[in-house]
Amino acid sequence: MSSIKQFQVTFDCAEPERLARFWCEVLGYVVPPPPGGFATWDDYERSRSAEDRGSWCACGDPSGVGPRLYFQRVPEGKVVKNRLHLDVRVGTGLVGEERLAALEAECARLIPLGAVRVRLLYDGTDSCIVMQDIEGNEFCVD
Repeated sequence: MSSIKQFQVTFDCAEPERLARFWCEVLGYVVPPPPGGFATWDDYERSRSAEDRGSWCACGDPSGVGPRLYFQRVPEGKVVKNRLHLDVRVGTGLVGEERLAALEAECARLIPLGAVRVRLLYDGTDSCIVMQDIEGNEFCVD
C-alpha cells in the first residue's frame, strides 16, 4: 500500500482569484501559467461560459514543497468558524518575547493585505495570533 505524498488544500469562497492572490502574498506562492493554448489567464477565462468564468483559481509553492491551494466559488457565504485552518509558521524555534516579536511583525505585514487581527494567544512562553483572511477564514500566525 503506497502512502499519499501530495495533497491540495481547497477553499470554498466567493471570489477565487482575489482570495488566491491574497494567499500568494501571505505565503510567497504563485499562480501558475495559464493552460496551454492561452497567452493569459484572461484569455482562458474569456473562452469559458459566462457562468464558469472566475469559478476557480489555484496557486502553488514555487519550490514545489508546499501544497497547492485551490479556491472554488460557492454560492453560500461563510457563516461559522472554520473546522480547518492554516497556520502561517513564522516563529518556529523561537520562544517568549523573541517569538512574540516575530509573530507581531508578520501580523503587521498581513494587515495591509486585508487580513484582520482577531486576538493574541500568549501564555508567557508560547504564542500565536489568530487572524482572518479577506473572506473571513480564520488562520493563525504561529
